[in-house]
Amino acid sequence: MQAAFDDVFDEAIVFHGFTTYMRDYEVVIETSAAPSTGIPTRFLRFLFVNCVRAEVTTALSPTGWAGSLDERLIDAATGIDLDGYVWGVKWQAIYPGFAIVPDSELARSWSADVGIPFHEVRVQANGHTLTVVFSDLRVEPAPAGYAPFIVPAHGR
Repeated sequence: MQAAFDDVFDEAIVFHGFTTYMRDYEVVIETSAAPSTGIPTRFLRFLFVNCVRAEVTTALSPTGWAGSLDERLIDAATGIDLDGYVWGVKWQAIYPGFAIVPDSELARSWSADVGIPFHEVRVQANGHTLTVVFSDLRVEPAPAGYAPFIVPAHGR
């Protein structure tokens, strides 16, 4: 599991939320390399199966929020030259990244109550911190035409 997380360190989250059937939580990640490499951008779907907890908190400080309230910041074109967090870029850098929570009491409790192993993972990005408790992780390419998110047009 940690190897999959390490592979997307400092890449970009373009979508996160529960699946339409509401059991699993997904994080869609855009991976890219320098254009000179010829390596195409790809989208990976991290599916946290049997997600019993998904918590999203801000990664911005109160000062960061105070400086990011301008409505023009929700659009990349109007927010790009303003001070503050530009929400409109529609992605967030995965930094410092994914971390498995060792000896998670929540995971241990769910494992005992349900009878299958559970894990807790914290994902720190520059916009949000996600905490998920789940039983299995599936990492797969996002299917062609997959659209719970809008692909950023900025060519990150």
